[in-house]
Amino acid sequence: MFGKLFGGGAERPVADPYALPVTGRQRNGMYTLRALGDTRVLALVEAADAGDWEEVKAALAPFDLGRDHHVLGELAGLDGVQDWIGRAVEEDKEHRATALLISGARHVSWGWEARTAARAVHVTQEQWRIFHERLHIAEEQLFEAAELRPDWITPWRRLLTSGRGMSLGPAVNETRLDAALRRDPLDLETHLEWVSQLQPRWSGEPGQALAFARDALARTPQGHRLGCVIAMAHIEEWVESERGDCLETPEIQAELRAAADHSILHPAYVRRLGWQHDFNMFAMALSLAGERHTVRRVFQALDGAYTEWPWTYSGNGEKEFARHHRRA
Repeated sequence: MFGKLFGGGAERPVADPYALPVTGRQRNGMYTLRALGDTRVLALVEAADAGDWEEVKAALAPFDLGRDHHVLGELAGLDGVQDWIGRAVEEDKEHRATALLISGARHVSWGWEARTAARAVHVTQEQWRIFHERLHIAEEQLFEAAELRPDWITPWRRLLTSGRGMSLGPAVNETRLDAALRRDPLDLETHLEWVSQLQPRWSGEPGQALAFARDALARTPQGHRLGCVIAMAHIEEWVESERGDCLETPEIQAELRAAADHSILHPAYVRRLGWQHDFNMFAMALSLAGERHTVRRVFQALDGAYTEWPWTYSGNGEKEFARHHRRA
């Protein structure tokens, strides 16, 4: 269905009946994508914001929350969900797995909000305590959701995040990675979590993440969004580096161009719900690499649609997006 609605590759998509009207477009043409640009997702977010479990369940009908990371992410990032979702977990036996998944995902995000994005040495003892307390709740709920619905992949992706935060070690996290990839060997979000896991700041070795990403790309069919793993691996390399120009090499530019052509710019690529996140990953990576040609095609396809992640890595995401959008 989404293929017909959104079209493929870099071509402009046909009219989408669920497209959310763009609001807040700035003079430079950019705007922050909200509710994945979809009226149905907006209805879901508004129901969750109001704490209306019955409306949330009704709004979830078009989506597969056990596989749709983006839709689950909209709920996980919504402040206040933690205040009412526990009642749904306890009272709605029929939909307990869904309520557990939402609550577990929210507690992971809520935990990281308490920890903040600061380096470990700058996190206070009280922040660590709250962080681990929330992640502990998340782990219990996500495991139960996974047991109730063995086909779901989203609990395992979130368990990778909590496992990284709780420093559970390689053996535990590799088991979780395997569990996720058994359910979908080409799941992008799982691969992105592992790219983060392999960074030196999380006890990985230099070069590990990029090697993992390149291996994944080699197994990726043309037009598949998993190609974004290369873009994110290079962004992570930039985060770890002490040099702001570390990606500005002909070799990295060429690798990013090839990955974009293989994935998001390939005619077989389908613009599914949340496709703007894929394009923003490449927009940032290509911009950091100083690439001047493919980056134009990526920004043109975005038509100003800005997603906070991964631009948050740059400190002032909106400003950086606007600057590179203008140059492109």
